[in-house]
Amino acid sequence: MSHLPKQQQRLLVTGATSGIGLELVKQAVQQGWSVTACGRNQEKLQTLETSLGVKTLQFDVSKEEETAQILADVDWDIAVLNAGTCEYVDIDQFEPAMFQRVFSANFFGVVNCVAALLPTGKPGKSFVIVDSMARLFPFTRAEAYGASKAALHYFSQSLKVDLDAKNIKVQTVSPGFVETPLTDKNDFEMPMIISVEKAAKALLKGIEDKKDEITFPTRFSVIMKTLNMLPSSLQHFLAKKMRSNM
Repeated sequence: MSHLPKQQQRLLVTGATSGIGLELVKQAVQQGWSVTACGRNQEKLQTLETSLGVKTLQFDVSKEEETAQILADVDWDIAVLNAGTCEYVDIDQFEPAMFQRVFSANFFGVVNCVAALLPTGKPGKSFVIVDSMARLFPFTRAEAYGASKAALHYFSQSLKVDLDAKNIKVQTVSPGFVETPLTDKNDFEMPMIISVEKAAKALLKGIEDKKDEITFPTRFSVIMKTLNMLPSSLQHFLAKKMRSNM
């Protein structure tokens, strides 16, 4: 990562018009970062530009050519690839198109951004890729979302290996439940859910500390990693119990 002071480091954030991305932009600006906010909603981007004085870029990460065109000449030091979505599976109305929508945003959206930014990637720059702790356990109805985040985590780990020789850092971010417009739609209990302010603060600190893996909240992360280490048969048993209690 660049050793420039914050005021000279250029932070690019996708999914910047809501949730963690929006709060990250606000906190980064308050702390003196130079921020480029990216999103699909031009009206919300304009509000950010007016209220915070940030640069903005309007595009859809799931569209490869559009992403490549918009990001071709952008100035960046740290790219926080945060844009994503969540949809849950109805096993009685199984819909492949829904999987395509989720993967298009959560997985291929990141792939498209990385492809667009790699030509301007130089030693000291960083990719910060946001997946989810959902990838660690077979939650009910999470076939599309969890699979997309698991694929994204593997992609990030492999990318980290291949970019090491170029001295380009890859940091992974695995949040638990965070109060955002996406989780507001959930109709089930979300243990240890934290505010978007706390989430963005933890994310920004992890970036500043150059942590390879950024997780929050800490206690929930420990629990999820412990569940992930259990035998698959026991994970399956616990997941079924959770499903029956919903």
